[in-house]
Formats: sequence, structure tokens, C-alpha cells
Amino acid sequence: MTRFLIVEDHPLFREALEGALQLATPEADILQATSIDGALGLLSSTDGVDLILLDLSMPGTTGLSGIIRIRKAFPRIPVIIVSGYQDPQIIGSALSLGVSGYILKSSSKRELAQAISEVLRGSICLPDAYRGLARPQRSGGPAQELLKRLHDLTSQQLRVLEMLQRGLQNKQIAYELKISETTVKVHVSDILRKLNVMSRTKAIVEMSRIDFVTLAAEGAASRRECARPDQP
Repeated sequence: MTRFLIVEDHPLFREALEGALQLATPEADILQATSIDGALGLLSSTDGVDLILLDLSMPGTTGLSGIIRIRKAFPRIPVIIVSGYQDPQIIGSALSLGVSGYILKSSSKRELAQAISEVLRGSICLPDAYRGLARPQRSGGPAQELLKRLHDLTSQQLRVLEMLQRGLQNKQIAYELKISETTVKVHVSDILRKLNVMSRTKAIVEMSRIDFVTLAAEGAASRRECARPDQP
């Protein structure tokens, strides 16, 4: 049985995605999570998830941090981003982290179902206007190195970095993660060392400057594209 995980906090969009999955694979087992932490918990306790459908705008996440955490913990499970954002840099950023598709929330249920079916067959699915982002491009030098360093962070360090990007102080991070401030300081020091920066402010600045578009779709050449039509 094909098993899917929907990661979406909005009930109407969850219902729409569930309908698209049932249309694509009527006998599918569909799991749902409303946060990244909830998704990681389900993935840790459930075997055989074949595809994740993930919204970018999840509570408690900043930018691409949710994708990074899921891809790092479960790199072999295909991920489709379902989002209202149509910015090429955002789409390129997602592709650089190895997602298998990017579908606009304005897509019809049938278009969603078709995209899901194609990704299950190994394709990369994008809106038609963004197909070029799925083609290999030259690496971005320093940005490529920063991306590699980002993947060196542990899951907990990614959570701490995510909270730093949200502007939280050590005491607030300790409270949210239920750890001591001393442990938070150790994580922050390790993050700065691994990212090769001198301060938490510099870490946040570097993360905001990274040009993921120039890194888009590494490894995508081995998979064929699946073009999805734009929506008005």
C-alpha cells in the first residue's frame, strides 16, 4: 500500500491534498501532520512512507528550515512542496535541497493528482514557467560551501538555527526546546563553528544571502522533468 504524509497546518488545504492523493492512488494510506516536529515524529514511528507533501509556511519554521530538517532526517523519501509562493528563488531554493516537485496551491485537484503520480514514477514536477530551474546549473562557489556546512548541522542544531533566525534569545530557545541555556550556548557555538562564522548575527546574514537558485537541482539531471501548467 502506498503511504503518504501531508504536512499542512490549514485544514482546507489538508482536505484538498487528501482528495488529490485519493484521486491519484485510491487505496493509499494517508497520514497528516500540522507541524514539522509532528511530521518528524510520524516519520520516525512509521515505516514505508512513499511521499511527503509539505507546505513551506508552517508554524515554527523560517524559510527553508522545515525542508532542511525533513530532508536531513529522511533523505530518501521524496518531497513535494505545495505552496502559494511563486518566487523563482524560493522554488530554486527548494530544488537545491533535493525536493521532487513544487506545486502551486492554486492547482486543481486533478493537476495535483497528476503531479503526485509523476513524482512517484521518479519525475521532477514544476509549474511550466519554472522548468528551467530543474536543469543543472553551475555551482555558486561560496554558497555551495555554505550549503554543505548547513548539512553538517545536527537536527537539534537546525532547530536552534531556525530559532536564531526568528530572533529568539538563548533563554527563549532553552524554554522552547526544554533544554538548559548552557546546552543552547554549546549548540550555538557548534553552529557558528560549522558555518565558519564569528557571530549569530553573521550566521543569520549568511543564511539570508545564500543564492540557492544557482545551486538548484543538483542531481536532477538523472531524473526527467514533469512540467505542470501555470495557474492564473
